[in-house]
Amino acid sequence: MSNNTSLGTLFKNGIFGENPVFRLALSLCPAVAVTSGVKNGFLMGIAVLFVMTMTNVTVSLLRNFINPKVRIPSYVFITATWVTVIDQVMSAYQRDVYKQMGLYIMLIVAFAIILSRAEMFASKNKLLPSFVDGVGMGLGFTLALMLLGVFREFLGKGSLWGAHILPVKPLLIMIMPTGGFFAMGLMMGWLNWIDRRFFGGAGASSGGH
Repeated sequence: MSNNTSLGTLFKNGIFGENPVFRLALSLCPAVAVTSGVKNGFLMGIAVLFVMTMTNVTVSLLRNFINPKVRIPSYVFITATWVTVIDQVMSAYQRDVYKQMGLYIMLIVAFAIILSRAEMFASKNKLLPSFVDGVGMGLGFTLALMLLGVFREFLGKGSLWGAHILPVKPLLIMIMPTGGFFAMGLMMGWLNWIDRRFFGGAGASSGGH
């Protein structure tokens, strides 16, 4: 397989084949917590995309200098540095949304998907593949949160991005945690059906990440 093909496959795996939320089932609780609306899900996804990409890049660049005995604390420190950057940016430019999800922004430090990609991929690969992996996984996470946000906000509030659409009384349970996990289960099942129906199960997650 050529280098370009490998990078393309790596990118697509992050979005679909190994989607962090729907396929690898990582960071589910924060995904449910912030997706009662599309806007919150989108902004959280962008924050994770930025942090994951920059963490992968930094770990890849420093992989030969990080002592294996302290690699996990090192990854956490690197992640925390980039989380601080995005936290300050959001608090300055998205004050209203930040008031609702500021705590979850800080919790990005402990997101399993970021630490797992740093350990399983970035620490073993060069800069470009690590960058592509971070972008692919980050976009996959963002798309998952936006899909959940669309589904839950539309059914739970009758609106999309704050604009009222649905004329009938919404299903309030959809904006509650129970509805969030229900929506996630439905989407996981739907994506698994698409994978088996059109791709023969080729996109199944490896389970080791």
